[in-house]
Amino acid sequence: MLSISPKDIATQKLYGLMVSSVGPRPIAFASTVNAKGKPNLAPFSFFNMMSANPPVLVFSPVLKISDQSSKHTLQNVEDNKEVVINVVNYNIVQQMSLASTAYAEGVNEFEKVGLTMQDSETVTPYRVKESPVQFECKVTQIIKLGEEGGAGNLVCCEILKMHIADEVLDDDQKIDQFKLDQVARMGGSYYSRANQGLFEIPKPVSSMGMGVDALPQEIRTSKILTGNDLGKLATIQTTPSANEVKAFLVENKLNEYVTESSLEKIHAIAKEYLKKEEVLNAWKILLAKSKN
Repeated sequence: MLSISPKDIATQKLYGLMVSSVGPRPIAFASTVNAKGKPNLAPFSFFNMMSANPPVLVFSPVLKISDQSSKHTLQNVEDNKEVVINVVNYNIVQQMSLASTAYAEGVNEFEKVGLTMQDSETVTPYRVKESPVQFECKVTQIIKLGEEGGAGNLVCCEILKMHIADEVLDDDQKIDQFKLDQVARMGGSYYSRANQGLFEIPKPVSSMGMGVDALPQEIRTSKILTGNDLGKLATIQTTPSANEVKAFLVENKLNEYVTESSLEKIHAIAKEYLKKEEVLNAWKILLAKSKN
């Protein structure tokens, strides 16, 4: 058995071992506003419920290991003492993952990841309309666990109002766990889908994805591509070049097929590439149609 003293290894390695051991972890998709009222949206997997009376949720933004900087979310709750915690299900998991990208302060992650801002009833931050369960909360205390990189900050949130989508409720007004279809965080790039098991999402932190707001209108409004599909397409920084698209069509003998196919059919083909995590090929087939 491998035995480790935390003080004997680098924080980054310890962090990796811990998040690979403690899971599946529920995800707090936290919506806040900064001092200027600009919305922010970010996911946190150091999260759980800690009390029912009073009803309290706790999540923990961790100081960046490399430079001890704090998350925008932490700065916002320190300033405004309000947050909406949105539950993440499989239907929005790709967009949630994209929201973990370190976009600059003031960037609206709702727009970047293609989710809808919905007014709250008791607090200022917006709810994620597509989330099946939303908690409007006031922040009652923030407990700092350290000053170095990797240190957590426990944000204690008292629930003021809870919103539950009708489609996840059964006839007795209880939440149907299969309909809820929650996802949870594991180690590395792995997630757990409550009713099916492990799956993987490449982490979008190594590059700044273009965002859903930068996708062509015909793609964003597709009747075939889902929010998760759009989230995958939006993870890349730049789209394939015209030469790359041309070579792809020639290699796969798709020129005539693309010309004769409807936009909906092309979107369906792109969706199949996305299911196989072939994001660049999905882009090539989409761009090929838009150039015809």
